[in-house]
Amino acid sequence: MALGATIFKADLQIADLDRNYYRDHALTLARHPSETDERMMVRLLAFALHAHEALSFGNGLSTCDEPDLWQKDLTGAIEVWIDVGLPDEKLVRKACGRARQVFIYTYGGRIAGTWWNQCRGKLEQIGNLTVINLPLEASRAIAKQAQRSMRLNCTIQEGQIWLADDTVSVLLELVTLQSPPPV
Repeated sequence: MALGATIFKADLQIADLDRNYYRDHALTLARHPSETDERMMVRLLAFALHAHEALSFGNGLSTCDEPDLWQKDLTGAIEVWIDVGLPDEKLVRKACGRARQVFIYTYGGRIAGTWWNQCRGKLEQIGNLTVINLPLEASRAIAKQAQRSMRLNCTIQEGQIWLADDTVSVLLELVTLQSPPPV
């Protein structure tokens, strides 16, 4: 018998001073049996960084045709595609053809660096792709905040990100590996 997803609830307060976005979100996250707390919390962080009323979680690990998060316009066109982890470069290129903007959030220390070194040559010419790495210490720190029921505050100011629960506040400094050229 297959194991079902574990349901996590997160009350997420976002204060994004960089985007002038201030809103509370009551989120339900389904964690696939093969997904770690670390990956789930990186998905939650990606939501906070791109929060928008139209942003939603995809079917994630169970469906390779959908991202972890996406934002569609009223016509159903994909505006933002967000994947977490180390996706196959062919899937990344396909996503870049389907969406206006694609974001990949990597984590995992050296393994993320190895993935980027292998994919970089094939992905660096794509104009709508942003690749961001979350250092290992940071992803492990937010993994410790994972609870079945969470109350989290995310504050973003001048590129610094603070993710706090009732007991600990974690400073997250993301490393941009690739971003689209300035317009």
